[in-house]
Formats: sequence, C-alpha cells, structure tokens
Amino acid sequence: MDMDGYARLTARIEKAWREFDDPATPHRDFRLEDVSDVLEAGLLTQEDAERAVGRMVRIALSEDEDRTVLESALYAVCMAGTRYALPLPLVKPLADAADRFDPPLLAYVLSALGSTYDKAAIPLAKRFLDHPHPDIRREAEDALTEIRWRYRHELIRGAVPDALG
Repeated sequence: MDMDGYARLTARIEKAWREFDDPATPHRDFRLEDVSDVLEAGLLTQEDAERAVGRMVRIALSEDEDRTVLESALYAVCMAGTRYALPLPLVKPLADAADRFDPPLLAYVLSALGSTYDKAAIPLAKRFLDHPHPDIRREAEDALTEIRWRYRHELIRGAVPDALG
C-alpha cells in the first residue's frame, strides 16, 4: 500500500476515534466497528494495530460503557487477532478481568488469548476448561489449540536445520 493509501486508512481510524469520543455521537459502537473493519483488513503496521487494540482493550474494561460498546470493542480485538499476533501484555488485562464478562463477551476474551500464540497465555485459558457454559469451554479449548499449534510448528521448523529443510 502506498503512503497515500495508508494515510487515508489512519485518517479513517482517527475520524472514528474522534466521533467515538464525542458523547453526542449516536451509536458510538458503530465507530468501533469502523476501526474493527480496518483491523480485520490487516493493512496496518503492527505498531498501529497494537495501538488500536490497546484502546479497544481499555474501552472493553471501562465500567462507563454500555454493552453494545463493550461488545464492539471486544469484537474488534478478536478481528485484529485474525491478522496480527497480539502480544499477551496487550490482551492480558481482559483475561485478568474475565469474571466480569458474561459468556458471549467472555468468548471474545478467550479468542483474543488464542491470538497471542504465547505459551504464557495457556494457564489463563485453561482456567475456563471447566466453565459451566459449554460455549466457553469450547472457546477455551480453541484458544489452547491456537497457542499450542503455533508453538508446535515453531518447534518443528527449528528441529531441522534450514539447509536441510
């Protein structure tokens, strides 16, 4: 993507943030969906994506937002995880606050944990394997599968010298 295209993309995000920050904006969750669309496209630099995800995490942890805003923020984090490896420190606050999310929102948190591909996220996801809600147990299993898949494939690639592979 050329610099003009990237500038338009980041301007779109900045516009969405300005409108989100304006309390007079109706359907503020739609502004988060605008940012989510850009994250899902995977066209941002890792740094810009992490900055947007960090803001979404802070919004999701806010006690002042309504459910539609919280859900849109968590959904955006998940969409970012489809295109970017999310650093665990960025999404760990969601896991630390997981008990405050109902099952549909908690599913997004577990998906974000899986998107870290970080072995340190394993115990954070494992604690939900015995959750009373079956969808949450499945999400925890999926997150663990994602993390372990990446780890196993890195081990396999490293097991054979590049000259032989």
